[in-house]
Amino acid sequence: MNPYSNLTDQELIRLYISGNNPAFTTLVHRHKNRIFTTIVLLVRDRNLAEDIFQEVFIKIVNALKSGHYVDNSRFLAWAVRIAHNACISHFRKAHTMVISYNDALGDSMELSEHSQEHLIIKAEVSEEINRMLDRLPGLQREALILRYYADLSYKEMAQTIGISINTALGRVRYALMNLRKQEGVESLVSV
Repeated sequence: MNPYSNLTDQELIRLYISGNNPAFTTLVHRHKNRIFTTIVLLVRDRNLAEDIFQEVFIKIVNALKSGHYVDNSRFLAWAVRIAHNACISHFRKAHTMVISYNDALGDSMELSEHSQEHLIIKAEVSEEINRMLDRLPGLQREALILRYYADLSYKEMAQTIGISINTALGRVRYALMNLRKQEGVESLVSV
């Protein structure tokens, strides 16, 4: 068992800043799936997401070492904000602002049974969710990703993308309404 697994994010950060690299490794392993899934959902390219993910953790390391992290008990929200900004920077460099995703749910979903039937159902549900999310307007899709995959509060989501909390609430609300209007929602609910 990892001796650091019971420590809080803040305790791990303090240990890392004081020179304990295994504490940072524990912190990375604790949050890597959620951060990576968020990046993949935003950029729609798994290889690009891997590059951005590495860039994000380099930025996190540099920020921690330089004292730019404010201990607010929300490391994940802070890290997702860095990831979001890295994705936006990539799109600005590429002169496009398309925000979407590609096959990220396979890494983020876990099933208790791994029978062939469950794997087939998991793949079908992931594919259908991908199609449904892809039909949403970009801002609504982005809001859902940040709220439900990155697990940001509405306040954190608003701060991350530079909008008001009411706008964040509205985007998620309209995204959910638009998802409900799409065909296939009933079949996903029954799975």
